[in-house]
Amino acid sequence: MKKKKRTITKRILLLILIVILYEAVGACLPFAFQKPVSDSYKNKVDVQAFRGTGKTKERAGIVETNKGALDTRLAMFKEAKKSIVISTFDIREGKSTDDTFAALLNAADRGVKVQVLVDGLYGMLHMNGKTVFQAAGSHKNLEIKFYNEPNFIKPWTINGRLHDKYVVVDGSLLLMGGRNMFDYFIGDDSRGSIGYDREVLLYSPNEGFEGNAIPQVLSYFHKLWDSSDCKTVFSGSSSGEKVETEIKYLSSRYEKIKKRIPERTDWTRKTVPVKKASFVTNPTHIGNKEPYMWYTMQQLMLTAKKDVTIQTPYAVFSGDMYQGMEELTSKVPNVEMLVNSTAAGDNFIASSDYTMNRPKVLKTGAKVYEFFGDHSCHGKSIAIDNDLSVIGSYNFDMRSTYLDTETMLVLEGEEFNRELRGHMDHLKSQSLKVNSDGTYVPKQGVEKKELSSSKKLIFKVSSVFIQLFRYLA
Repeated sequence: MKKKKRTITKRILLLILIVILYEAVGACLPFAFQKPVSDSYKNKVDVQAFRGTGKTKERAGIVETNKGALDTRLAMFKEAKKSIVISTFDIREGKSTDDTFAALLNAADRGVKVQVLVDGLYGMLHMNGKTVFQAAGSHKNLEIKFYNEPNFIKPWTINGRLHDKYVVVDGSLLLMGGRNMFDYFIGDDSRGSIGYDREVLLYSPNEGFEGNAIPQVLSYFHKLWDSSDCKTVFSGSSSGEKVETEIKYLSSRYEKIKKRIPERTDWTRKTVPVKKASFVTNPTHIGNKEPYMWYTMQQLMLTAKKDVTIQTPYAVFSGDMYQGMEELTSKVPNVEMLVNSTAAGDNFIASSDYTMNRPKVLKTGAKVYEFFGDHSCHGKSIAIDNDLSVIGSYNFDMRSTYLDTETMLVLEGEEFNRELRGHMDHLKSQSLKVNSDGTYVPKQGVEKKELSSSKKLIFKVSSVFIQLFRYLA
C-alpha cells in the first residue's frame, strides 16, 4: 500500500514538473531568437517624411507632472462630445482611478462613446473582480476590452503585451506617453511613492485632416480593438447591489471633482505650433516581432548633425541594438543617454541586467547619465538636434523592441524641442555622468546613492541569472 502511494506521489510530482516545464519553455522559447527588421519595412521608412510644412496646424505641449496628467485627462473628458478612446498597459484601483472613471461615466451619461483597451495580463491581475471597473463596464456607452488575455494552455500568450499608453478625445485631442493609469503615475505629486513620467499633448483643430497624426492613432486603435486578440470584459456586470452602490458613489464623486475642472480649457495656450506630428508603432500581433520601433528610432537619430539625447528608464540592448548605438555614436558628435541608476530604478529585472551589461552600454560611446533623484524616472523621449522630438511608450530594452506593442509620436518643431530639452536638462541636473571605467564624474548637489549590502548581493546574483532570459526584460 505504501509503495503504491509512493508511486502515485512520484507520478503527481512528475506531472507537475512536466506542466512547469511546458509553461516555462512555451512562454520563453518562442521569443528567445530576435527577428531582424525586414527589407520590406526598411523600404517603408522615409526619414524625410517626418518633416513637414506646418499646413496641418497641429500644436503640442508636454505634460510633465503626475497632477498635470490627471488634470489634463479630466479636462479632456469634460469637453468630450462624441468619443473617448483610451489604451493603456495597466490600470489599478486608487484615488486617481476613481476620479478618472467618475469622469468617464459622466461622459457616457452624456452620450459620449467611451472605449477602454487594457493589456490582458495586467487587466486580469489588477482589474478583475474590482467594483469600479464592473460599474464602468455596465454602462451601455462604456466598453472595456482586454488585449491578449493569457491562456496557460498556450503559454506563449503570456508574453507579447499591450504597452501602448494614449488617450484620444473627439479626434482633436491626443495625450500620449509612458504613464500607466494609476496613483503611482497620475494624481497627487506630493505622495511618498510616485514615478516621474512624461506625455505629449497634441491638439489638432483641423479634425480629420489627412496629414494629422490623430486619425492615424485612431485607425491603429480600431485595428487593435476589432482584432481577435481583444475581448470585451465586465459587460455582464449591470446588476448587483455593489455595482449600483459604486455607480452612485462615482456619480457623487464627479459632482465634487468637476468644480476644480475648468468649464473650457484653452488648448492653444497649453501648446505650441509644430510643423508635423507623425505616429510610429510596433507590429500588433502577440508573437515575436520585427523591431519596427527600434529601426525607425535609429534611422531618425542617424539624421542628427550635432546632438541626440535619449531618455529611457532602462537600457537592455540586443546585439543589433548595441551595433546600432555604436553606429550612431560614430556618426553623431554628441550622443547622450539618461537612464535610472540601479539605486533609483524600480524595475528589478532591468536593473539586474544593467548591473551585468553596464560596461557594454558604456562601450557604445554614448555619454551615459544615471539619475539619482528622489523617485524613479519612467519617461521615454528622444531629442534630435534642435527640431525633432519623440515621446511615447518605447523603452530602449528588448521587451519594447521585440515583444510588446509600442506607440511613439515624432514631432518637428524648434519651440517644442526646447521645451522637451528643458525637462530633460532638469532631470540631468539630478544625475551623474558615468566615466568609461564605470566611475562617476562628481557634481555639486548630486549625491551618489549607494545600494545596501543586501541589494548589492541580490543584484550580483540576479544579474547572472537574468542573462538566461534577458530578452524578456
